[in-house]
Amino acid sequence: MRYLVTGGAGFIGSAVIRQLISNTKYKVLNLDALTYAGNLSSLDAVAHHERYEFVQGDIRDAELVRGTIAGWRPDIIMHFAAESHVDRSIDGPAAFIETNIIGTFNLLSAALDYWRGLDTEGQRRFRFQHISTDEVYGSLGAEGLFTEKTPYAPNSPYSASKAASDHLVRAWGETYALPVITTNCSNNYGPYQFPEKLIPLMIINGLEGKPLPVYGTGMNVRDWLYVEDHADGLIQVSENAVPGSTYNLGGNAEHTNMEVVHALCESLDKITQGKGPHKDLITFVTDRPGHDARYAIDCSKIKTELGWTPTVSFGEGLEKTVHWYVNNKNWWQDIRQRKYAGERLGKVTA
Repeated sequence: MRYLVTGGAGFIGSAVIRQLISNTKYKVLNLDALTYAGNLSSLDAVAHHERYEFVQGDIRDAELVRGTIAGWRPDIIMHFAAESHVDRSIDGPAAFIETNIIGTFNLLSAALDYWRGLDTEGQRRFRFQHISTDEVYGSLGAEGLFTEKTPYAPNSPYSASKAASDHLVRAWGETYALPVITTNCSNNYGPYQFPEKLIPLMIINGLEGKPLPVYGTGMNVRDWLYVEDHADGLIQVSENAVPGSTYNLGGNAEHTNMEVVHALCESLDKITQGKGPHKDLITFVTDRPGHDARYAIDCSKIKTELGWTPTVSFGEGLEKTVHWYVNNKNWWQDIRQRKYAGERLGKVTA
């Protein structure tokens, strides 16, 4: 099969491409604009493989999208390309509207025209797989889990833009019969994650002896999913899901932000002996506007229907992640110097 992966130089997209090239015989074209969070070095392991190709391009460019799809003739479009950081959406929501909504519309429009031109077998095999987030569901109270039937209630410009793109994908499936699939995941973590996110930011700041900024009281809860587990689940969805399906993918690992930061501090203390205790670096900062209290995923549907379940425990995944950042300083030091130095984002208030 031939995969077109949008945003394949990003954190989750690159993990999927590495698995597709390493574990399957599929061909992959990576379409990525290489914005600040895109990093081709995350694909060094497969960059020269005969089944991998890269095109630099922006999904906001409708003609480029149309030409890329027509030229590559994919069986599967896996759509990751998105602006994805809540804090940046608070500071500058326009980019999120343009990429996440208009960009998705461009892809759907081009995919529909392409799909309509396929023969019967090609149409049967084709899938448009849209990768989204559990943040579209809003904020949970102390009890309960997000399911595939949870009503949408996005609270940030980021999650609102992803909710809009989810609705577009559903509409193209319902109105035009385009074979679409949507997945909504919990918080990912692991190697190659851009250091604006909580876990890599804490690890890198800790290694550099800088403050570890925790929003509010640190009691916000997230369900954590190791990125390689997520990539495996997404590939299983692409191979086996019925058009029109939606699936939630989570890690079954709920933790408060404070629990995560304390676990990271303990891991850093072990690895960098004599440089701790890192918990002394924890600094509480003003919470971000509209900070959702709790996310938690019920992923029983995908387990029942496709047999997928996460295999990496949070403790194991966190240890792997810390060791990776310790052993790959060149990867993130380049980002710190050229793209993002760890400054606070998302402080705008109403």
